[in-house]
Amino acid sequence: MPTLPEKFERSRDFLIGVELVSTRGTVTETRAAKTVAFSRDLAQYPRADWVSITDNAGGNPMLAATALGGPFREAGREVVIHLSCKDFNRNALESEAWLLASEGFHNLLVLSGDYSGTGIGGGAKPVFDIDSVGLLTLLGRLNAGLDVTKAAAKQQVKLQPTHFFPGAVVTNFKLHENEVIPQLLKAERKIAAGARYFINQIGYDSRKISELAAWLQHRGHGRVPLVGNVYVLNPAVARAFRAQRIPGVVISDELAALCARQETSADKGKAFFLELAARQIAIYRGLGYRGAYLGGVHTVAEIERILELERSFAPGDWRQFAREIRYSRPGEFFAFAEDPASGLADPARVHPDYAASLTARRPTANVTYSYRVSKLVHGLMFTEHRGLWDLGARLCRGAKDPMQGPPLMRAAEHAGKRLMFGCKDCGDCSLPDIAFLCPESACAKNQRNGPCGGTRDGKCEVDDFECIWARAYDRLKYEGREQELLAHAPVIQDQRLRGTSSWANTWLGRDHLAKKTPPAVT
Repeated sequence: MPTLPEKFERSRDFLIGVELVSTRGTVTETRAAKTVAFSRDLAQYPRADWVSITDNAGGNPMLAATALGGPFREAGREVVIHLSCKDFNRNALESEAWLLASEGFHNLLVLSGDYSGTGIGGGAKPVFDIDSVGLLTLLGRLNAGLDVTKAAAKQQVKLQPTHFFPGAVVTNFKLHENEVIPQLLKAERKIAAGARYFINQIGYDSRKISELAAWLQHRGHGRVPLVGNVYVLNPAVARAFRAQRIPGVVISDELAALCARQETSADKGKAFFLELAARQIAIYRGLGYRGAYLGGVHTVAEIERILELERSFAPGDWRQFAREIRYSRPGEFFAFAEDPASGLADPARVHPDYAASLTARRPTANVTYSYRVSKLVHGLMFTEHRGLWDLGARLCRGAKDPMQGPPLMRAAEHAGKRLMFGCKDCGDCSLPDIAFLCPESACAKNQRNGPCGGTRDGKCEVDDFECIWARAYDRLKYEGREQELLAHAPVIQDQRLRGTSSWANTWLGRDHLAKKTPPAVT
């Protein structure tokens, strides 16, 4: 059988992936019986090109994905393991990667992950030591053959390369421009970090689906395979999506009302929702996506019914389906103009409102006086070999403790940054990377390489304030620099610097801004 990379890279077949959501407890639990039976059926189901197994979905503790992946590996089937950053730090993620490679699991879906949910004794402490861009970077180093230093012998060695085939997730199903464009820019950083394909987030708007493909094509990434997310709705799931209980997933009032009406039918709308899923697959196929990713299914019979319906459609039917499945929300941002003939994105024309905003460059409430002063002072102090750079470096180099710098300077740094930014004293500062907004004090997931996908109408999925990346976008857009929002990525913060002077670390070339990546130490 061809491998998943071969299917993506050496064929033009329209591929079908199926999501398998793990369960809590061992495989012998009664409550796990349906999940285990479904996994065994999928392992023998020839029309699924791969099965994708979740990693603590919703941030809740579940059986590890590898426990359900065994039957697929033994049957010679392709399986994708979700690997997220919410529960593991970088060392544990590297260890998990070695384990997966050793057991023959090479296909990964890389995610920052949902915020940690409830476990034994209450809420779990989230990790987010690195994010999806950082994890893709880590996997890239493993694939290249990781350089490590033998501490005892002080000898550098290269480990055997791994062969991971990492995918990533992207979403443009967002309401505001300062949510959508940062998501698309982050997708480009994921490509640069090694993402080999994308699965889009759950959504039910064909225009946005076409716009995602148009954006990547327009930006020179049209060869990156896109897989369309097809989540089979039911009335209960629709209510959860409408209440935004699933981070990053939202449906319009119109679609929510349609789902509610289906609940009154004899089958609770099951036939309707299966056909809706089949029509979505047809749309993805028609738009040139490389495949569809089926979620919300629980039996092989449901999958077979959806695929049977999709096969029954005429080749051009998808165009009418695309006109019908257009459940956007009032005031939703679009980067491209609408093609009046198809109702989809017109990749040749920027949306007139978006184009006008790029010309006007009006400041928003996020372009604050504090930001302007911070940028001015930072330029004076931290422009290499200009302004106060050489003086600061000399003072820190000559200090009794070069990791802290002169005591008075350290006290001024600590007090000023805490007052202005809520500084957590990480020692490896990303303020200049995020338009002088702190990812530790103002981001629940400490995202240093762009926003996570969980914002709700511009606000953090955890705390009720505007996402720092939306605010940063507004600041840079006013200056005509919004395309530089993620020019600094990837950032992998050095935790060894915590509690030291970030000023000294910048001046003396110890932080991530120095672009030094030391070898791993064993």
